[in-house]
Amino acid sequence: MRLKSELYHQQQTDIRNKLITILDLEHKNPLVLYELDNNEELQKKIMELIPEIRTFFSFNDMVGVSEPHKTKRPYFCIIKYLLKPIYNITNKEFQLTKEGKRIRSVKYYFTLINS
Repeated sequence: MRLKSELYHQQQTDIRNKLITILDLEHKNPLVLYELDNNEELQKKIMELIPEIRTFFSFNDMVGVSEPHKTKRPYFCIIKYLLKPIYNITNKEFQLTKEGKRIRSVKYYFTLINS
């Protein structure tokens, strides 16, 4: 039996490109977790990719796709799982100020892996 990565290489690439476009990584890098958590429209667009991901990816190890109700941030699991082969993902804690309140969050930096 052939692997889904062999059978559906082009479809997987297309889904990854959709995700990169949704996140606008070419213009918005780093990604701030606080902003992602508070952007329901962006979360919805990412979660709409689940049927395609289930079809073209092996998702047994990805709880965000197999059982999204069991994770706090299934959309973030999808981002990390799909973009890991293309990007080195590093993070750094930082504080931002919203309406006079200091908020701790994490910035995720996406650096292309040179192939």
